[in-house]
Amino acid sequence: MKTCPKFTFGVGDRFAHGAHAQLAAFIEAKKLGIDITPVWNKSNREHHIIGTEPSQTRAAADKAVADLGWTGGYLLDADHINLATVDRFVAPCDFFTLDVADDIGEAAAAEDVAAFIGRHPELIGSVAIDGIASPFEITRADVEKAANKFLKATQKAAAIHQHIVAAKGGVDDFVTEVSMDETDRPQTPPELLIILAAIADQGIPIQTIAPKFTGRFNKGVDYAGDLKQFETEFNDDLAVIAHAVRSYGLPATLKLSVHSGSDKFSIYPIIRDAIRRSGAGLHIKTAGTNWLEEIIGLAESGGDGLALAKTIYARAREKKAALCEPYATVIDIRDENLPSAEEVNSWTSVEFTSALRHDPNNPGYNPDLRQLLHVGFKIAAQLGETYLNALKANREIVANNVTANLLERHIKPLFL
Repeated sequence: MKTCPKFTFGVGDRFAHGAHAQLAAFIEAKKLGIDITPVWNKSNREHHIIGTEPSQTRAAADKAVADLGWTGGYLLDADHINLATVDRFVAPCDFFTLDVADDIGEAAAAEDVAAFIGRHPELIGSVAIDGIASPFEITRADVEKAANKFLKATQKAAAIHQHIVAAKGGVDDFVTEVSMDETDRPQTPPELLIILAAIADQGIPIQTIAPKFTGRFNKGVDYAGDLKQFETEFNDDLAVIAHAVRSYGLPATLKLSVHSGSDKFSIYPIIRDAIRRSGAGLHIKTAGTNWLEEIIGLAESGGDGLALAKTIYARAREKKAALCEPYATVIDIRDENLPSAEEVNSWTSVEFTSALRHDPNNPGYNPDLRQLLHVGFKIAAQLGETYLNALKANREIVANNVTANLLERHIKPLFL
């Protein structure tokens, strides 16, 4: 098993032109005493839309590391994969996010549920967890209900893991994450405990788990929910993970992962305080923000770059339904707040970047426009070389936005 570093940070590079600028943020963070391992991630869906291969993401990351002299570790994540999509990721990747959210609720065999309950009498009754004030009161019916909901998903995660090991020639030299976040209902801390017991039973050497938390984690915009409830839930989950490591022999490096959404700024102070207090590790993803910073950089450059940004918005506005459909559970766009293509076409560079850049204090900020462009990267993919050439022509201004966004809006608030 490849050991996962304590703090890992998932960054997306959808068009494989941002790795240098992203890595520059980690280099600057290291100078400040913040030691984080970058994890480049790109899902099968994104590769399919853009027409790329995981090997290209690996090549871009390797080149950035070599060019900038990065001596720390780094990983490449096969993001949100399943048995049907994993094979193209096996060779280039060393971090695998096993996405079983769609399998939640699929009932396991009755005999498997009964066997699970029989193996885990400790889950029934009053369950005390260090760090949580009141014990969990869990009935046999609660365990049976949770097993019926989650056991099959853990079995499917095990099948994916075993497939990867076999495809790599029997070598388990990678980090394994289990993702359950892109689903309708959050998992409670007692459910997380039951899930981790099931994962341990399946023999998965899990090092990060991404549950669904209470509240909305929409793409590209801030967390929407009760901050106090999130704080309680996050801290309870950290305690549950520490308990599961001790109780079920899971890897000591197992940590919580915060997946969904990209710009969850309001919960960063809560996460920072929790990991400082507990000494826990953290995996966090900000995947889509790199793409948005590219558009901001193009708009900021004016001229042809601004014109291209406006074209992308106009086409995304026209194709909104198709672009949003795959992301329905993680966006919340109010059509009445989307400006017309004609209005946007009249905007200055400052007006466009004010609308798109995630700065709630700016009166021009438009979270609905930002979400639409977040899922609108397919439009840029369709533009092909036109878009890529624009990135090259405006490399410096785009890179400045990518680096500053990661360092100032994400890394520093989380780790300083």
